[in-house]
Amino acid sequence: MSERKDIRSMTLPELTEDLVSSGLPKFRAKQVYDWLHKKYVAEFDEMTNLSKDLRETLAEQYVIYDAKVLQKRVSAIDGTVKYLYELNDGNTVETVLMKYKYGYSVCVSSQIGCDMGCTFCASTIGGCERDLRPSEILAQVYTAQRDMDIRVSHLVLMGMGEPLLNYDNVMRFLELLTCEDGVNLSMRHVSLSTCGIVPRLYDLMELRPQFTLSVSLHAPNDDIRRRIMPVAKRWDIETLLKACRDYIAATNRRISFEYAMMSGVNDSDECARELASRLKGMLCHVNLIPANEVRENDYVRSSDERLTAFASILERSGITTTVRRTLGPDIEASCGQLRRNHAKEMTEK
Repeated sequence: MSERKDIRSMTLPELTEDLVSSGLPKFRAKQVYDWLHKKYVAEFDEMTNLSKDLRETLAEQYVIYDAKVLQKRVSAIDGTVKYLYELNDGNTVETVLMKYKYGYSVCVSSQIGCDMGCTFCASTIGGCERDLRPSEILAQVYTAQRDMDIRVSHLVLMGMGEPLLNYDNVMRFLELLTCEDGVNLSMRHVSLSTCGIVPRLYDLMELRPQFTLSVSLHAPNDDIRRRIMPVAKRWDIETLLKACRDYIAATNRRISFEYAMMSGVNDSDECARELASRLKGMLCHVNLIPANEVRENDYVRSSDERLTAFASILERSGITTTVRRTLGPDIEASCGQLRRNHAKEMTEK
């Protein structure tokens, strides 16, 4: 028997062509697509307007990759929901659902684990097991919406993994997410975060994407960045920032620079002045992030006073700056922690 096809990763035209070639009428593809991308079903038996024989045939030829809730933690502080999902193959992945005044935003993962090796991040401990399929990234959104009976209005690719190392699958995911026959989420409500895979930034330029590109900078110079982000040994900060300037020129879209503030590492006034000098004149925004404290490392988040002083220096230099509000601190909402703790618990059993 041939391997079953990943039906949720197929576009409507692809699915239509596939089903029509099997002798089915064209309208059946739209029915199936609606069940998958509007009703978020995870079993063919739930497609009740299809005959039993057709459902059985679909189950023989296709597979629906889903994400089942393994753990769910809800913050008593701000209502943030942290999910640990189990995928079809037993692997686990994290997703965070956040409630804002404008609606719900979901932070999804693009890989199982991460190979980037950033020393301050829990996601990278243990490396990357594999890329996620487009359907598995979608399933994180669909399961959260199904579980909470809500509609997500914004999405960030800022969970586990480096999205641009899973480039083709992530681009297909975004195509499906923004399809008017499915979730129909606006690309302008999507943010993609990357450590700075320079060749892929140039690939993105050709697509002229309308999402917000967030670049994880976290340091004002190569000396600091190379100590905390191994990717900086491949592409130095000047090469990265040149690519960012080229991206802005090609897309006319503002870039957001993520900067995790770590006490005594990258949060001095000198660092702020150097960062402001490097970014001067760019169409950009700096998002200062109180670093998540991870038990496997010794990094300590910067004080509120340091955050304020750092932000003030950037603002006075003409750099638009915000300080990210910490969400879900009581539920380990930062990347990688819940999955790592679960894996540890399973090993100890």
